[in-house]
Parts: sequence; C-alpha cells; structure tokens
Amino acid sequence: MAQYDYDLFVIGAGSGGVRAARLAALSGARVLVAEEHRVGGTCVIRGCVPKKLMVYASEFSQSFKTAHGFGWTIENARFDWPAFLAEKDKEIARLSGVYVRNLENAGAGLLHGKARVLDAHTVDVAGHGKATAEKLLIATGGRPWMPAQLPGVEHAISSNEAFHLEELPERIVIAGGGYIAVEFAGIFAGMGVDTTLVHRGPNILRGFDDDIRTHVAEEMGRRGIKVVLATQHAAIEKGPGGLVSRFADGHHCESEVVMFALGREPYTEGLGLETAGVKLDARGAVVVDDYSRSNVENIWAVGDVTDRLNLTPVAIREGHAFADTEFYGRPTRFDHETVASGVFSQPPVGTVGLSEADARHKYGKVDIYLTRFRPMKTAFAGDDERCLMKLVVDAASERIVGCHIVGPEAAEMIQMAAVAIKMGVSKAQWDATCAVHPTLAEELVTLREKYVAQGLGQAA
Repeated sequence: MAQYDYDLFVIGAGSGGVRAARLAALSGARVLVAEEHRVGGTCVIRGCVPKKLMVYASEFSQSFKTAHGFGWTIENARFDWPAFLAEKDKEIARLSGVYVRNLENAGAGLLHGKARVLDAHTVDVAGHGKATAEKLLIATGGRPWMPAQLPGVEHAISSNEAFHLEELPERIVIAGGGYIAVEFAGIFAGMGVDTTLVHRGPNILRGFDDDIRTHVAEEMGRRGIKVVLATQHAAIEKGPGGLVSRFADGHHCESEVVMFALGREPYTEGLGLETAGVKLDARGAVVVDDYSRSNVENIWAVGDVTDRLNLTPVAIREGHAFADTEFYGRPTRFDHETVASGVFSQPPVGTVGLSEADARHKYGKVDIYLTRFRPMKTAFAGDDERCLMKLVVDAASERIVGCHIVGPEAAEMIQMAAVAIKMGVSKAQWDATCAVHPTLAEELVTLREKYVAQGLGQAA
C-alpha cells in the first residue's frame, strides 16, 4: 500500500472544507488544509456574515421611521460608514480566528497559499512546497463573474469590493437580478444611497416563485429603489460627475459606483485539476456523484465548486457527509431536495420547496393558498408595506410542496416551516396547528380559502 504524507488534503478553508477537515482530523486522520486567502471562505469573509451585518445596519433607517409612528422622537440620526466598517472587520477577524482554532484543536494542519494539484495524490502549495495525500478534497467555492468584454468593466466592482468601499457613494447602479444584487440594493438604499437596480430579464429573482418575484420588486420600488428591467449595460464610461452607465436600450445613468452581481462561477481556475484527470463541466464546476466523489477515485469536492446547490449550510452538510462516509465508516449522502433558503432583501424572503410553476409541471393540478396583508407593526406606524404568504399544495396527495414568504422575519419562519414540509406534512395537518397570536406566522396556519387569480376560473 502506498504511503502518503497525509490521509486527507483539503484545498479551501471555507465552511465545507473546514467542516470536512475538522471531522476527519477528529477521527485520528492526518489532515492538511491549504487556503490562499483568509480562513472562513466566502460566507465568513465576503459573503453571508458581513452581508447580514450590512443588512442589519441598513434596516435602522426604516426602523427610525417606524419608531416615529409609535411616539418616539429621534433627532440627528446619521450613519457612520467608516465606523461600521471598522466594527464589521473586527467581527470578521474574530470569526476567521474561530475557524482557525477549530482546525487546530481538531489536530488539522493549515497552510496559507494557493494550492495546485500535480497529480491524483500530490499537491504543491505556493511558498510551502509539495505534499502527498491518500485523499484530496476540493472545497474552493466560487467567485463573482464579471463580463470581461464589456467596455469600461474595469471601472465596476463586484460584491467582494462592496464590503470595503472607502466611502459610501451618493449614487450606485447595481447590475443583476439575483439574490446578491437584490440584497445589496436594499443595503445601499437603507444607508441612504440613491440606488438603481438594472436587470436584463423581465423580473428579478429568477428561479423563485413568480408571486414572490413580483411582490419583492414592488416593495423595493416602494422603498425608493429604482428597478429597471429588460436592459443591461452596453458600456461604462468615466464622466465629470462620476461613472456613466450606458444601457442597451439607449438610456444612461450616472453614479459614483457601479456594482456587478451577475452570478458566481466555480473557482477551479489554476488548481491543476485537469492534470489529475478530474472532470469539470462547462462552467468549470467539479462533476461529482451523490457522495461528492469526482470521476477520479480519490478526489472529492463539496460546496459551491460543484455548482449543485450553492448555499453555505449545504456546503457544511456535504463536508460532513464526506467525512462520515470516508473516515467514520458511515456512508452518507446529503439530500439536496426541499432545502430552505432566505433572501435578505428588504423586505426579506423565505422559501422552501417548489414554486407554483414547478409544482404544476411536476404534479399537474395544485391548490394555491395565498394572502397579502399589512403587518400590524408597520401598519400602525402608517407604512403601506405588505407581506405575502403562499402555500403550494399537490391536489392529489394534499401534501404541501412549497411555502413562500415575503415580510419581516421571513427567513426565521421558513426554517421551521421547512421541518414540516421536509417531513411531508399535509394541508390538513398544517391546518390542525394552532396559531400563535398576534404574530405574522399565524397567517400561515390560518390559510383556508384556495386562491383564484383574477380573470381565471381555476386556482392559480
């Protein structure tokens, strides 16, 4: 039997890679991790965590308006962007340190440097040299995609740079209609930035339920965000007042910052995976089976680099399943079906299961239960914001196959709804659950009338 320096070499110290490395090391395996940037990966360093902190910061402007309706007088409130950045960076550094200590406490080694695969068992780490391992795990995640051929693209930033702007702009143009673009539009608008969202499609949040997409776009407009659809950048120019975004439809817009959030791509460039014979798809993602194994017997991949379901908790579960299978003798595969997710837009979205369109395609006849209403808290303060809640039910089995929420604490609610839906809850069982009053969530268990769209003679 061949002898190697390590039992497992993990390339990438993000959420999935760290979970796999830590559990493997705790089993007694010799584990080494290589990370070219900071430990923690996209989520901790330049993704979920700092973004959520920015969402929190931006929400206060709306909270101050609501507070006034409840009798509070708030004077001279202003936002200090540099002060917030400093505190945000301190928190990110703390969390990154926690990840490092978790690896060290488990007994895993850590190298800082870009890793390159030389063959199926050999990795070279810049500045550290070569190491061999019986098993390799690729967990390098993804990175923002930028339209390299667009004239003036060098003047734009991606979501990575948005976390480190030296000063808050007066105006920003955000290109994209996915959850990252929508979230940052809410963030900057909440911080007082004149915000324009430009998306080439007919509506934002492609892949989400259509009622959710329309509702979020309307609420964004209500909060002052300009949502421009069915066009895209043709060029970016430097002008006397900042940057000029020129669009394909002939219109233009000036701003200090242009941010692209047009999707992310798997980060496999320069890893040398091709030299080991690892199969990549057209987008550069590592092709894996249900157990996260690539076509090369001793090489696996987890997280966004596989481009399966690009969510941090999914990467963690995939890494955990890999360790269980390979180091604890418990063959485990993660079920990618019915995974809940949240969009921290303003208002936020929580969703689990199938959209109405997907459910109709899969089951044929479905029943829809939908409500729109003003939340008690903001309605009292005179705000016109509306929530939306929607259940999608397979008519034949009466099983709830989709739940979609737009409104305050939507992501918190959807986590618990996901438990029931994952277990196959029926609409009758859902209805048998007593409401908690007065809450937003009670609306979910009091939906009794099937929804019929205007102008249609059947449930829509």
